Amino acid sequence: MQAFSLQLQPERLHHNRAGSGESAMQIDRYHRQKLLTAVGDAGQAKLARSRVLLVGCGALGTVIAGQLVRAGVGHLRVADRDVVELTNLQRQTLFTEADVQAAAPKAVAAATRLRAVNSQVTVEPAVTDVHARNIEDLVLIESRPADLILDGTDNAETRYLINDASVKHAIPWVYGACVGTEGRVMPIVPGVGPCLRCVFPNPPAPGELPTCDTAGVLGPAAAVVASLQSVCALKLLLGGAGVAELTVVDPWLGRFRSISLEGARREDCPTCGQRRFEFLETPTGPAATSLCGRNAVQVSPSGQGAKLDMARVEHKLAAAGRVRRTPYLVRCELLDVAGLTLTVFADGRAIVHGTNDAARARSIYARYVGS
Repeated sequence: MQAFSLQLQPERLHHNRAGSGESAMQIDRYHRQKLLTAVGDAGQAKLARSRVLLVGCGALGTVIAGQLVRAGVGHLRVADRDVVELTNLQRQTLFTEADVQAAAPKAVAAATRLRAVNSQVTVEPAVTDVHARNIEDLVLIESRPADLILDGTDNAETRYLINDASVKHAIPWVYGACVGTEGRVMPIVPGVGPCLRCVFPNPPAPGELPTCDTAGVLGPAAAVVASLQSVCALKLLLGGAGVAELTVVDPWLGRFRSISLEGARREDCPTCGQRRFEFLETPTGPAATSLCGRNAVQVSPSGQGAKLDMARVEHKLAAAGRVRRTPYLVRCELLDVAGLTLTVFADGRAIVHGTNDAARARSIYARYVGS
């Protein structure tokens, strides 16, 4: 039998065949991708120069991030507000039980894993809640607007905010959503096709649509949706205009359909037609937000640019329960409020675990963090 050996080096893979009489063939890590006519050497170089903002690093975001980093995007900024929980592991592919034990912020845990996958890509974690006050800063990467925004979120409000920032700064983005066994994907290219508000003029009312709290979520369905988003992303980064269609999939039932959006762009669209950025211009988001798939509520500070002294927070909460501090947060298991845990972040946000009651969460925040 022929001897077959593989030797990994930082830049390329060496493939040696003993006794073949051939010189060693050097193949870089993107060889199979560059064989694609749509990519080639020029396309791979374009990907290496690309700058991408990923908003949300959950079921969709972890798959998207892994695929884009393996594909060789140049700079990926991962923005996520949450920490890794045990229930995430069913579908969020970049995390482990060790991340749960460490109460690791998702953005940080993802960046650590992704850098180990591809050290040639700059992976930048942003442990933050994306809102109207910071999204325009987040879309600036290396002092320039990002080439693309990817939707890995779990709520409609953030998607409409992304849409505003996308249209205002002429940055394409890829919408994706998955609940239960069904998902949807839509690429949005400002000035070329319809924006989100052309297709869905207004966000759904609270309770109007099912969520992962009420309908669950199938891990493989989320992976299919995220993979379709990644395909759209690569096409756009390589210079494609994007296809004006909404793709709806249900892997459980084996259904896959595309809805053409040709002609869906509306002149009277508040965002891309009239250039009114209502979501972007909202000074503050909701004070309390129920977190999808969690018995938890996030409470945001009312003031702009809040920055907490985490040592002081740790000292303050030490009198209220069992406290654990990491470089990114302070977590306290409250002793006098049974079943509740409070996680406080440096930007002033807090997650109250153990309740879906927004009023109760705001009360806990005011009591232990401050108004």
